[in-house]
Amino acid sequence: MSDRTAAVTRETGETAIELTLGVDGDGDHEVDTGVGFFDHMLAAFAKHGLFDLTVRCDGDLEVDDHHTVEDVAIVLGEAFDEALGDKRGIVRYADRRVPLDEAVASVVVDVSGRPHFEWDGAFSQDAVGEFTSDMGRHFAYSLAMNADLTLHAGVERGRNAHHEVEALFKALARALDDATRLDERRSEVPSTKGDL
Repeated sequence: MSDRTAAVTRETGETAIELTLGVDGDGDHEVDTGVGFFDHMLAAFAKHGLFDLTVRCDGDLEVDDHHTVEDVAIVLGEAFDEALGDKRGIVRYADRRVPLDEAVASVVVDVSGRPHFEWDGAFSQDAVGEFTSDMGRHFAYSLAMNADLTLHAGVERGRNAHHEVEALFKALARALDDATRLDERRSEVPSTKGDL
């Protein structure tokens, strides 16, 4: 198996980020974004996707959580794109629904090379701690745009935003783990065009 890893940094007037990703990992993670619930979500993403992930983000949290969450998603998307390379041999498609108590989230992904995002659903509360609930949707959008994914995601039901957002991150993790796995029967890029 090739070494499907990436290290990406990004520095703007709003955030400074260092991130490493191992697609074929064990779920090991070290995360520090300054937003406790977001750290919890990234840890869940790593653990349930079996991605090795380190994230250090120094963001303008005196403003709000938007730039921190968005920019981490951008960098994570870039890391997936870099780590997967030409995408030779990957499964490519995946579909996951994940429950967390009363909440259910769903993710359908195509590692297509064509960024597209669709969303359905809403969160029951505006925030979870210092994390704005709608940033769960925006994280998925920013990840898709920067990893060149076609991603359909949503929250099907729930009463608790903590559960809804966490189910979403876990569904993202499981779907991306499934879609990025190497299929031993496939030696080429999974496209009739020969390129993704």
